[in-house]
Amino acid sequence: MTEPILQIEDLHTGFDTPSGTVRVLRGLTLAIPHGQAVGIVGESGSGKTVTALSIMRLIRPPGRIAGGRVLFQGRDLLALSEQEMEGVRGRQIAMIFQQPRESLNPVLSVGTQMALVLERHVGLMGGAAAARSRELLRQVELSDSDRIVRAYPHELSGGMCQRVMIALCLACNPALLIADEATTALDVTVQLQILRLLRRLQQEFGLTLIIITHNLGVVAELCQWVAVMYAGELAEFAPAAQIFRAPRHPYTARLLACRPTGATAGDLPVIPGAVPDLVTLPPGCPFHPRCHRAQAMCSDEHPLLAALEPDHHVRCFFPEEVQAWTPSLR
Repeated sequence: MTEPILQIEDLHTGFDTPSGTVRVLRGLTLAIPHGQAVGIVGESGSGKTVTALSIMRLIRPPGRIAGGRVLFQGRDLLALSEQEMEGVRGRQIAMIFQQPRESLNPVLSVGTQMALVLERHVGLMGGAAAARSRELLRQVELSDSDRIVRAYPHELSGGMCQRVMIALCLACNPALLIADEATTALDVTVQLQILRLLRRLQQEFGLTLIIITHNLGVVAELCQWVAVMYAGELAEFAPAAQIFRAPRHPYTARLLACRPTGATAGDLPVIPGAVPDLVTLPPGCPFHPRCHRAQAMCSDEHPLLAALEPDHHVRCFFPEEVQAWTPSLR
C-alpha cells in the first residue's frame, strides 16, 4: 500500500435517541492510500455515509463524534476549530452527496454557485471566475458551458446536475474526493458515463477517491481497494481484485453471492436476518446471528481486525476462502 493520505483511528460516532445511543461507528480504523480509489461497501445501516460525514465534520446533533482521530495529511481533523475545518472542506477534501439536484441551491444559477465557491476558496472573481467555471464544466464533459452557467438546477437533468457537482468539487483542486452513492439516482447509461468520468479525473489529477456505494459493479469499475463495513466496524479490507477473487470474511462472501447476474433465475439469494439494532448489539461478533460459519466463541468474544496478509485485513475468528466473483477490472 502507498502512503495513506487519510487515516481513521478508533473512530466512534453515535446518535442520541430516547431509546439510547445508536452507535453507528464503533472503533472504525481505516487507512486510505494516496492517489488511489477505495470503495466502502455494506448494507444500509453499516455506517458508510456516517463515515464520510464524520471525516467532513458534518455530524450534527443529536449526532456526535465520541472519540478517535481522523488524520488528513498528518493533521487531526477532529482537533481543528470550526473555522480551520471550513478551510479544509471544499478546498482540500470535497464531497459529492447522494442527491445532486438537492445539493445545489435551487434559486442560484450554476454560474453563480461556481463563482461563489471560486471566490471563497480560490480568490477568483468576475471574469476570471466565469472563465474558470466554463473550463471546469468542460472538464466534466459539459460542452455547452455557456448555457449551463446560466441555467438553474431544475433546468438540468440528473446526470448534468451530477457533473456540475463534480465540477464544483474540482474547483479547488482537492486532494481527496468523497463520492457518496454518486450514481444511485441516475439511469444505467448515465451511471456508466459518470463512473468513466470519475476514473479519468482521478488519473488526470491524481485524486484520492472514497467511493461509498451498495453497487459492487461500481467498485469493480473504479476502485483499487475495498473496505467492507458491518454494524459500524470494518469487516474486511483488501485490494479489490483480492476481495472479488477470494473474500475471507463470511459477510463479504455473502454480499458477493447476492449480486444479480444475467444468469440469475427466480429469487435472488439473500443474507438471512437483518443488520443488528445498533442500540443493543448482540454479544460477540455482530455478524454471528446471520453467519453460516458461526461457532460458540463467535457469540462470546468480539473478533479483532487481523492481517492475514500484509494488505488483507479481516475481522473474523474463522476466515474462509471462497471463490467469488472475478469482474473485469478495466
